[in-house]
Amino acid sequence: MFTNSEHLFSNLALAISQKLDAFPKIYNVYFIACISTVAGLMFGFDISSMSAFIGTDPYRHFFNYPSSTIQGFITASMALGSFFGSIASAFVSEPFGRRLSLLICSFFWIVGAAIQSSSQNRAQLIIGRIIAGWGVGFGSSVAPIYGAEISPRKKRGSVNGFFQLSLTVGIMIMFYISFGLGKIRGVASFRIAWGLQIVPGLVLAIGCLFIPESPRWLAKQGRWELAEYIVAKTQAKGNSEDPEVLIEIAEIKEQLMIQESASSVGYSTLFKKKYIMRTFTALFSQIWQQLTGMNVLMYYIVYIFEMAGYSGNTNLVASSIQYVLNVFCSIPALILFDKWGRRPVLIAGGLLMTTFQFGLAGILGAYSQPWSNSGNDTVNIKIPDSQKSASRGAIACSYLFVCSYAMTWGVGIWIYCSEIWGDNRISQRGNSLSTAANWIINFAIGMYTPSGFKNISWRTYIIYGVFCVAMSLHVYFGFPETRNKRLEEIGQMWAERVPAWKSATWQPTIPIASDSEMGHKLSLEYKEHIEEQQSDKVKTY
Repeated sequence: MFTNSEHLFSNLALAISQKLDAFPKIYNVYFIACISTVAGLMFGFDISSMSAFIGTDPYRHFFNYPSSTIQGFITASMALGSFFGSIASAFVSEPFGRRLSLLICSFFWIVGAAIQSSSQNRAQLIIGRIIAGWGVGFGSSVAPIYGAEISPRKKRGSVNGFFQLSLTVGIMIMFYISFGLGKIRGVASFRIAWGLQIVPGLVLAIGCLFIPESPRWLAKQGRWELAEYIVAKTQAKGNSEDPEVLIEIAEIKEQLMIQESASSVGYSTLFKKKYIMRTFTALFSQIWQQLTGMNVLMYYIVYIFEMAGYSGNTNLVASSIQYVLNVFCSIPALILFDKWGRRPVLIAGGLLMTTFQFGLAGILGAYSQPWSNSGNDTVNIKIPDSQKSASRGAIACSYLFVCSYAMTWGVGIWIYCSEIWGDNRISQRGNSLSTAANWIINFAIGMYTPSGFKNISWRTYIIYGVFCVAMSLHVYFGFPETRNKRLEEIGQMWAERVPAWKSATWQPTIPIASDSEMGHKLSLEYKEHIEEQQSDKVKTY
């Protein structure tokens, strides 16, 4: 029975893949990355689609003035849907391929956006955000995998960084759309804004028709000829004899053999003695990223600036600047990680964010006054108009915090998580588990931050500041350096239990062939193989 079901799924996957293959394809790696990471753009759209409206009268009146707890759940419901979507994606991505998973991502997103736009009450809005979140969960799990599988090895870092960059761009675009539509009186302002979220979903759906399938997935299905053709087209303009192409094909074959030997590997394997330190490192890298408090600013920046004494359009304009900073400061992150290393950048980022979290808490604690008639139970303190310098100081701390995060933990942690495992047998399940941890903490932050503002006001920032101290210490003592290290070297480093603070200068005890040496060897083997085939043909003739 199981074999018949497996055979049925295999045939269905093949039929769908062949239908998608019928469309003309574009093999430029950066075009492919732009299409696949529209999933990140959608994630960004969803984050800031709430930020601009949660403090406005039309939104609050239409949804019956949601309390801090209710507003927290409305905001966090997207992350809840994303958690389940990321788990469900594994059951689709493996049997049906990456492109179909991205199409499913776009479908759920479009449906969710339509439901949000037509919401008549809180329940419908929450359902729409959960469904849209389900789609984002699909995309956040599949897009990075697809990007890594389709891109040349030397470009994987920058291609993987596209996802976080597209997320920040999506946040900025949607906030400015919402800001502009906020000029419209009444519920049309947020309905139109939420309806426009359908656009990136359509872009992703249409774009998926013109990008190739992952060559690794095709190879796993036994479609080697097409897999090798796609590798050659994306990496060497169709030259199948290029050394980089030969290395990539050899790597795919090796990984497939490893995956076959690891078919029995389950989530419990991640917590065995050999792998448990890698698992905790990956889990906490994602958990710490959320506990920086960055999404507090992304979700609730309007509340924060109200505490700083800003209101109306002044609040929204000031809030929008942080989204611009987030985009432009994400760009140099890839350069910093490659030039300085993973550990120094993460530690520096943690310490800088600590400074600005404590700075924001100190300014609000020293200069704010109780504000009982704010009209919003989430915001109960405010810096008075007479303290303009204090208001500017609070805003400056927020901006500098965003810059520090974007240049360090924002893009970088996704790169680090993809490198840290050092063993292909566990990397897929490990990445799935660490991403799920990210979504769960994201949900908790979105859910409980409004209650934190209500009950302990400015002290909320002290909590996140303490988290930033803890993460900096954890990186120093527990996060090994992965810059310029191959998969096998990282595996050796874990096996030898190299202290994290010594990992940057560590050298492997077992020599590993360089990429150039491997490429030269495979090129010679390929030429010998061709010469043997030609010789056999001559003898036969």
